[in-house]
Amino acid sequence: MRPTVRFLLAHPAHFVALGFGSGLSPKAPGTAGTLAAWLLYPLLSVALDDRVFLFFLLAAFAYGIIAAERTGRALGVSDHGAIVWDEMVPFWLVLFFTPPTLAWQLAAFALFRFFDIVKPPPIGWADRRVKGGFGVMLDDLIAAGYALLVLALAARVLEV
Repeated sequence: MRPTVRFLLAHPAHFVALGFGSGLSPKAPGTAGTLAAWLLYPLLSVALDDRVFLFFLLAAFAYGIIAAERTGRALGVSDHGAIVWDEMVPFWLVLFFTPPTLAWQLAAFALFRFFDIVKPPPIGWADRRVKGGFGVMLDDLIAAGYALLVLALAARVLEV
């Protein structure tokens, strides 16, 4: 089933899981969701201090488990491509630790998408073996960890 705007608005969990509509993109919905997260990040980071932001991410991850589970069941596919909240929350975490310049954020975006698409171990393992809403969220969280590791190594090498 291809979700529609009507489906998006049918339940708050669908609205969140589909990334406020970004997951309805006919091409590369995961990339569209990550771009939406990037666009929303300045609003969130300015509105919330660091501790509150990290708590928000934890709550958003927990709610993402519920929203992805409910939306996946409604779509008949547990990790449907239109579910992009799993890209958004981990990418906000990546941006939180990324220097606030366009170059660093672009590198963060590219690295996160690379690891999310290629799924090196243990991302691929988590994607195949851990099911339900937690599995949907977990593989992208691991991809965020890889992106952060590469960014930290680059910052160290470049002495940023």
